[in-house]
Amino acid sequence: MTRIVQIVPTIRPGSGVAGVAYALEREFAAAGATVERFTLHEAGKRPRRSTGHTTIGNHLEGARNVVWFSTVGTRRARRFLAQRPDAVSICHNDVLAGDVYVNHGLLQAAMRARGNYAWRMVRNPVHLFTAIRDRIRYRGRTHRAIVALTSAEAELLVETYGRVRAPIHVIPNGVDVERFRPPDAAERSQARTAIRIDDDRTVAVFVGHEYERKGLPLVIEGLPRAVGVTLVVVGGSPDMIRRAESEARELGVADRVRFVGTHDDPVPFLWAADTLVLPSAYEANALVLLEALACGLPVVATRVGFAPDLVRDGENGHLVDRNAASVGDRLDELDRSDLTALRAAARATAEQYSWPEIARRYLELVESLRAEREARA
Repeated sequence: MTRIVQIVPTIRPGSGVAGVAYALEREFAAAGATVERFTLHEAGKRPRRSTGHTTIGNHLEGARNVVWFSTVGTRRARRFLAQRPDAVSICHNDVLAGDVYVNHGLLQAAMRARGNYAWRMVRNPVHLFTAIRDRIRYRGRTHRAIVALTSAEAELLVETYGRVRAPIHVIPNGVDVERFRPPDAAERSQARTAIRIDDDRTVAVFVGHEYERKGLPLVIEGLPRAVGVTLVVVGGSPDMIRRAESEARELGVADRVRFVGTHDDPVPFLWAADTLVLPSAYEANALVLLEALACGLPVVATRVGFAPDLVRDGENGHLVDRNAASVGDRLDELDRSDLTALRAAARATAEQYSWPEIARRYLELVESLRAEREARA
């Protein structure tokens, strides 16, 4: 029987890396594999006593976890795996151990996309630590295989490190097509009522916590070109929201922007919307693109990360240049269009990336690594 160990700081339902690991765990088990976890909990990391949920406090705790899991966690993970010699291990974050490493994003690429690369790197010691750690990861013999989430990310890995010793396999993230689905009329009306939006308005939704990198300022700046569109913004800290609200007021579009804060479940906001807009500077594989498509939303996105693989321009959304005019013009075009065909095409695209299909591709890789190990024994 196939035994798989997933190494990741946390595993839980939802979005992000933790949600990816959770979905894979569920599908591996459904396929008959024995699945184990090695998380911060199994590594023996105890959560610190809460001192309030401030932005700085959360960043500091996150930084401590990265360093701890990369160092102490690596040593303990190797010991954990040594006790399970028959297992094939999949590492998602931090730890320098595991047969397979899944690259959920390149720090250097993200920092370059945000601008002032050198300053951003040196002002945060954790960034320098992560860059050195990942150079060891990709150029050394830590892993037997690397998974990149898109073909573009596979190319960027080589551009960034010059040489990646382990072979690179492209396996995208998936989406829960049962949870993320088009709403019926009552669900859509209820979702809109909850955020006080009339049924006749065209709604674009932005989902993200990094406003600058993901392009929220460009969306707000583009809204004067799309006068029939209301923007709903999901995510962001209170300080980020205040700054973005000020920008919206200066541009005269504040009455068409709703900031709803951070929510664990994006479904109600996707159900309330007519399109997702995400003009990012860098993405490894934005799960929200798939989630929006699965809900039947055409997507307006820049040509980064997963978007070029997912979006067929004019069929299930639009690929745009990273400037306000391009974003605003496409939103205006969608506002003036019958979206029926685009909605159907969006849903059909997402169905090709259901989690059972993505897990099958991982299991094929796992079986090939297991066979290779047995052949050497």
